[in-house]
Amino acid sequence: MAKRGGFPGGGMPGNMANLMKQAQRMQRQMEEQQKELEAKEFTATAGGGAVEVTVSGKREVLKVKLAEEVVDPDDIEMLEDLIVAATNEALRKVEEESGAAMSRLTGGLGGGVPGMF
Repeated sequence: MAKRGGFPGGGMPGNMANLMKQAQRMQRQMEEQQKELEAKEFTATAGGGAVEVTVSGKREVLKVKLAEEVVDPDDIEMLEDLIVAATNEALRKVEEESGAAMSRLTGGLGGGVPGMF
């Protein structure tokens, strides 16, 4: 009678070891890509270039550049809106780059399953 249970030929433990090696390699690659992303800068403009915001891959605002003509003491709200719009666009670029890098690395693993990559 055939023996039940266990791993026939010991194949499963070997596959599990390979899977763990792949997971560790992927983890290292993810860490490297995160460091590369954090070193990058992302710039976006609003108001036809009147406001320019640069953020880091760490999602920190590095620089805000204003064209002289956009600084109107009688219309502070417009300037505030332009700064918000440019900042949000720059942050969207960070997220886009991060998502693209992750997709390249995982090759679609996880398929949108929460908690998977």
